[in-house]
Amino acid sequence: MWTDKAKLAIVDDHLIVLEGLQRLLTDLDGIEISGCFTLGAPFISFLKENPVDVVLLDITLPDANGIELCKEIKKISPHTHVLALSNHSQRSMILQMLQNGATGYMLKNISSEELITCINEALQGRITFSNAVKEIMAQPTMNEFNTPAQLTKREKEILCLISEGKTTPVIAESLHLSPLTVETHRKNLLQKFQVKNVASLIKAAMDQGLV
Repeated sequence: MWTDKAKLAIVDDHLIVLEGLQRLLTDLDGIEISGCFTLGAPFISFLKENPVDVVLLDITLPDANGIELCKEIKKISPHTHVLALSNHSQRSMILQMLQNGATGYMLKNISSEELITCINEALQGRITFSNAVKEIMAQPTMNEFNTPAQLTKREKEILCLISEGKTTPVIAESLHLSPLTVETHRKNLLQKFQVKNVASLIKAAMDQGLV
């Protein structure tokens, strides 16, 4: 008998997660599990030959970055809805997944009812989040309030040197820090200002009167 069920795939390197999701979703009306994968590469090969309506995708895989994998999935199969299922709760990661074409983002503390709701919403073409992610996305960023980013004394020093065009090795030498420490501060500054590159960082810092 022909049944028009939505094809769902799961990509997660934790077997206990795979098995739990399989048990939960196997008998779900309107859903057929078409494949389970612990690595990104085998799923990509599968996707090239088989239709997948929804994929539950872990962001951290042994062989792939889930954020980049999402972009590749959408390039191969634009109709496939990518639902991130992750332990990562950083707002920046959620936004990156959405920018790369994800239909939704869920934390792994999600309830079974929430998960099923998110899958159904994705199949309807709606952007969907688990309740925990909705709370994260509802929190305004510092820049949304147009208030200055809260920086440590060291971050302010490094920000000023970056705005002067100083490189990481030069900053490290002048402040008697390791280059790795300087890079860590640089990444923290990008995150605090919600920007992706140094040019945007300097502009945001100037807008806030910090340099």
